[in-house]
Amino acid sequence: MAFLACFALVLAFQPIFISRLQKIGVRGQPIREDGPEAHLAKSGTPTMGGVVIAASVLLIGFLLADIANPYVWMVLSIMLGFAAVGFVDDWKKIREQNSVGLTGPLRLLIEFSLAILIVTILVLFGFSTEIQLPFLKDLSFNLGWWFFIPFAAVVIVGTANAVNITDGLDGLAIGPIMTVAALYAVFAYVTGHAEIARYLGINYVAGMGEVSIILAAVVAAGLGFLWYNAFPAQVFMGDLGALAMGALLGLTAVLVKQEIILVIAGGVFVVEALSVIIQRYYYKLTKKRVFKMAPIHHHFELLGWAEPKIIVRFWIISIVLALIGLTSLKLR
Repeated sequence: MAFLACFALVLAFQPIFISRLQKIGVRGQPIREDGPEAHLAKSGTPTMGGVVIAASVLLIGFLLADIANPYVWMVLSIMLGFAAVGFVDDWKKIREQNSVGLTGPLRLLIEFSLAILIVTILVLFGFSTEIQLPFLKDLSFNLGWWFFIPFAAVVIVGTANAVNITDGLDGLAIGPIMTVAALYAVFAYVTGHAEIARYLGINYVAGMGEVSIILAAVVAAGLGFLWYNAFPAQVFMGDLGALAMGALLGLTAVLVKQEIILVIAGGVFVVEALSVIIQRYYYKLTKKRVFKMAPIHHHFELLGWAEPKIIVRFWIISIVLALIGLTSLKLR
């Protein structure tokens, strides 16, 4: 029900949102002048389509999930918090018509503050500070709150920004968002089911199954958004959508005790983020570039790959990585 309802909402309201932006004269997405030349034609495309995604997920969460469940409130709160950061960033870019937005240090400060607040509340309410290693039965480590809180915050903020970095081609980020959300919907359900969790040898967390409803809504919202974001895009997700969905996935990984699996299942996000880090610091040291352009999807563009080919191949990789992550439930 969450999937079907959220899909219908996004499919119905996204064109209304696009039309409204154009009617009130909100200028579209500014494009980096140092980016691939083909992207200059996308200048002015409506952005902040993540508003419809986040609003639909929020509405479905309140209507169909158990609102007395603290984990439901946690994932919705982190989504809204990071959506607010993304909104300010997007609005600053649109208003000033450049791709700068919020400064990096300020944005990270706000993001880490939000993540630490949420994780601290979790720990204060008795949430386990153990992390479980995938593919290995009964092997876990208790980090203690003094290590677990910063570790979890890094997972949340890192995932949010990795998703944001990936969101550089039409439909590129939303595909892996859907595959990772679908995987963690399975994790959330089995983690919240005492008998299945015991059978699979994973940590049981009472009430976690409700989070699978939110994740089903995320998958559906992504599918509905893709209808308008597929190449050539009619609307961009913007930092609002990318940061919100990334933070939600990062917190979910923490809640279901599958943080390390996120590195595998979200491999596309990891590689995109690493390509930026490697490019930046290698250039600082040598004044040379490893890639023609970072993030890595731009590298493939400059190699001559058509944009749809890059997008679909990254989707394929994401699906395979999610399936590998799923095997961790049995390969123990």
